[in-house]
Amino acid sequence: MVFVSTQLALHVPDGFLNLPVTLITWICALALVAISLRQVQSDYQERAVPLMGVCAAFIFAAQMINFPIPGGTSGHLLGGTLAGVLLGPWAGSLVMSVVFIVQAFLFQDGGVTALGANIFNMGLIGTFGGYYLYRTIRYMMGRDSLKGVLTGSAIASWTSVVVAAIICAVQLAISGTVPLPVALSAMTFWHVMIGIGEAIITVIAVSYIFKTRPDLIYKAPRLGALEPDRSYSSR
Repeated sequence: MVFVSTQLALHVPDGFLNLPVTLITWICALALVAISLRQVQSDYQERAVPLMGVCAAFIFAAQMINFPIPGGTSGHLLGGTLAGVLLGPWAGSLVMSVVFIVQAFLFQDGGVTALGANIFNMGLIGTFGGYYLYRTIRYMMGRDSLKGVLTGSAIASWTSVVVAAIICAVQLAISGTVPLPVALSAMTFWHVMIGIGEAIITVIAVSYIFKTRPDLIYKAPRLGALEPDRSYSSR
């Protein structure tokens, strides 16, 4: 999120999106949550539930910490790609949705009527888009290698922030809130830099988990590809 103007934040407030955009994003968000719930119930083991809670708490707490960027503004972790790396796209999307709901209702960080758009932008694009880009890069560079995991995490987390910012700018422009050239230039400029902070935080977190508990990574590195003294089991 950027604090230059309320209009140019990824957490869209109430009153900045018109009715058609609000309805479409709400439908997409509700469909995402419903499908994710069904997928998690059928595919995930019970051991994933505590990890989802821990991941949600970590991302929520991390989003409270702002980091400065040039120009006198600041940003914070979004965490969509991080949730996808640890939990996969389905459970990760549920975690991010819960985080956005709590922020909207308890902290007024993003509007309640715009909650569908915020879940769509940062849950669907940030988590799903981020995860599948990360997975593609990881498998290309080595599924079980630290280099592949970290490179995929860095590129995907940066890209997810920038793409979410572009989509948000388009939504604001369609709603008549900000002219498209202004929205695109401002949102892209600031979130290119915020994405760098997102990538750094994501890489630090994933690197620590890879070295200490690689089994907590979704589609964990295979045991035989790690050091001989690893004793963790792979999902």
